[in-house]
Amino acid sequence: MKKIVAKAEILIEALPYIRQFAGRTFLIKYGGKAMISEELKESFAQDIVLLKYVGINPVIVHGAGPQISEMMDRLGLKPKFVDGLRVTDKETIEVVEMVMAGSINKEIVAAINRHGGQAVGLSGKDGHLIAAQKIPPKGGVDLGFVGEIEKIHSKVLDALDLKQFIPVIAPIGISAKGETLNINADTAAAEIASTLKVEKLILLTDTPGILKGKELISTLPVKRIPEMIKKKIIVGGMIPKANCCVKAINAGVKKVHILDGSLKHAILLEIFTDKGIGTELTA
Repeated sequence: MKKIVAKAEILIEALPYIRQFAGRTFLIKYGGKAMISEELKESFAQDIVLLKYVGINPVIVHGAGPQISEMMDRLGLKPKFVDGLRVTDKETIEVVEMVMAGSINKEIVAAINRHGGQAVGLSGKDGHLIAAQKIPPKGGVDLGFVGEIEKIHSKVLDALDLKQFIPVIAPIGISAKGETLNINADTAAAEIASTLKVEKLILLTDTPGILKGKELISTLPVKRIPEMIKKKIIVGGMIPKANCCVKAINAGVKKVHILDGSLKHAILLEIFTDKGIGTELTA
C-alpha cells in the first residue's frame, strides 16, 4: 500500500507544474546517447506524448552526429571536424540530409506517433524555416556546406498549430542560393526557441548538466557563464551549449535546462519534480 500511495504523491508533486505550464511551448533538443539506446528512444517518445496530453506544446529539434558518421564509414567517407564542426563537402551534405532529414527524423516521428502523439517531421528547408549562409573558412579550412543561421521563418510552425501537432525538426538550413546547409543542432534549437519565445528550452546531453568539478550546479544565472568559461569551469563541448543558453535567455526564453538524456524519463524528472535532475539556467 505504501508504494501505491508513493505513486499518488509523485502525481501530486507534478500537479502545480502541470497547472503552471499548460498551454505553454517547450523546445527540446534531442541528441546524444538518448538517440542511440532503444530503451531511451521509447522513454523519450513517452515523455513527449505525456507533455502533450497535459497541455504542453513540445517542439523537437534533433541531431544525428553519430548516425551520420556511421553512414559515412559504411560509404567509405572519412569524417573530418574543425572546432567541433563537421567538414561537409558535396558528398557529405548528401549523407547528412539523407540521415538527418530522412531516416532519423522519420524514426522519431514514428516513435512519438506509436505512443499516441501526432508528430510531423520537418527539415529547416520546409517553409524556408531555417534561412542560413555558409560559414567562412576556419583556420584556413573550407568547411563546405556548413551553415550559420540568418533567420528563422516560423510560419510553417504556426500553420501546423502547435496545440495539435508536434513538430520534429531536422537542423538542415537553406541558403539564398538554394544550397542545403548543415546546421549545428544546439544552435538551431536555441534560435528556434528564441523566435518562438518558448517557456523552456531543454537540451538533452550526455552529462548531468553544468558541473563545478564533479558537483552539479542546479541553478545558474546566465550572466555568470562568460566568467565561468574564462575560469575554465565550463570547458570543452559544454562551452557552445552554454553560449546557446545565454543567447536564448537574452532573446526572451524564460528558462533553459541542460539534462542527462541517458537517464530514463529525464524530461519528466526535471520538469515535474521539485528538485529536478539537471542545470536550470535563468536570466
